[in-house]
Amino acid sequence: MNSVKHTFFMLISFLLFSCNGKQQPIKKIAISQKIDQVEVLDFYGKHRCTACISIEEKTKLTLETYFAEEMENGLVSFSLINISEKENEAITNKFGAYGTSLFLNVIKDGKETPIDLTNFAFKEEPNKEVFMKELKLKIENELKKL
Repeated sequence: MNSVKHTFFMLISFLLFSCNGKQQPIKKIAISQKIDQVEVLDFYGKHRCTACISIEEKTKLTLETYFAEEMENGLVSFSLINISEKENEAITNKFGAYGTSLFLNVIKDGKETPIDLTNFAFKEEPNKEVFMKELKLKIENELKKL
């Protein structure tokens, strides 16, 4: 019984001394450049029309349906960005987004190439099948270039 108490005491002592409140240093990984990927950026404003909401839904559905693996691997990403929020001002200005705007931002070797799909999105928004098929092709074409 004495050895059980001794073992228990040693275990508690070990835990107390090993958890002395000091944080372990955080390893910082320097990122020299963004990884090669296709970013899908859906900008929207404070007041959203039915077409604007539909563009978001169809874009998300396209990504979930055809690019789930690429999104999990970081080759494709999706961002929904409210242009009305102060913290989004820089990215909104960078892409020249106003109201609802849909962009692909192709990043290869640290170089960004924005592709404005806003006109396409509004033109094809009424037809779900055409919208999804065309957006899928546009993303696939850009992924081939990475």
